[in-house]
Amino acid sequence: MSELQHSIGEVASATGLPAKTIRYYEDIGLVSPARGENGYRSFGSRDIDMLKFLGRARSLGFSIEDCRKLVSLYRDRERSSADVRKLALQRIGEIDRKLAELKGLRATLSELARACHGDDRPDCPILDDLSGHADQ
Repeated sequence: MSELQHSIGEVASATGLPAKTIRYYEDIGLVSPARGENGYRSFGSRDIDMLKFLGRARSLGFSIEDCRKLVSLYRDRERSSADVRKLALQRIGEIDRKLAELKGLRATLSELARACHGDDRPDCPILDDLSGHADQ
């Protein structure tokens, strides 16, 4: 008995991924659904599982290239968990760098907002800073 096959619409609903994203993942070789005689994509349960895997990895901020590596490691039963951990730690480092950048941005914007009188006067340190005319 053959496995139940699903249309791209059904798979989109099951995975929470837009059909456009699913097509993109196919175009770049992350998934390879079967094609029916009519040319339509036909997804099996393994395809759905892989798309869920990819959706979760992307939601954690892994790049497409990282996803390729994760898929390869996932499929490799001889893999070393150290390789997977290395990717996760690299991603954590990227998140930490972005958090530091965001904290700096927040501090700068908070200082500008604090310096702005927020009244009917036209002078505004926020606009001066954005225009490059601060401290002039």
